[in-house]
Amino acid sequence: MSAAGEYGLGEDYQWPRPPVDGWTADDLDKLPNLPPHTELIDGSLVFMSPQTRFHSRTMRLLENALMEQAPDHLEAIREMTVKLDRRNRPEPDVLVVPVDADEGPRQTWFRPEDVVLAVEVVSADSVERDREVKPNKYARAGVPHFWRVEEDEGLPVVYVYELDPAVRAYALMGIHHKKLVADLPFPLDIDLTAVNRRR
Repeated sequence: MSAAGEYGLGEDYQWPRPPVDGWTADDLDKLPNLPPHTELIDGSLVFMSPQTRFHSRTMRLLENALMEQAPDHLEAIREMTVKLDRRNRPEPDVLVVPVDADEGPRQTWFRPEDVVLAVEVVSADSVERDREVKPNKYARAGVPHFWRVEEDEGLPVVYVYELDPAVRAYALMGIHHKKLVADLPFPLDIDLTAVNRRR
């Protein structure tokens, strides 16, 4: 069974043709018939492949754990874009943002200065983007914390990074197997083996 969406595009459908200078972050909310979870990277539209079960369960585990353990002024949220600049609006798998960054029910993106933590769960079609392109862009935009999550024998392995503000680059602070215990961005204790457990 395929997880691919049926968009009902007829033979006469024409895919959006980019302007000469590429798309802008503001265009993302206006273009019709885009697949769900479309990102903008360097002015180009990036379409997401269907999610794997590991990817979906890992996002749920991390969002729930972050939400439960975050201080009252922060919240975790999944799959919202971040308007880094005019030509870049990526969609991290999970974000931690201040509660007061809420602009209402129709909000579709956050500012980089509102992002406390960005989490990317690496997929087969996003390896280079999640390991290289997006972390560099988050760091240059000043996002203080970044996690990259890889799959190893069905379990998440979390690579935890912290921003060096002097050079706007991330430093690796730890690699977590089975259990993630950290002090930043707030005290955390996450059982990574719970990814396959149902409540």
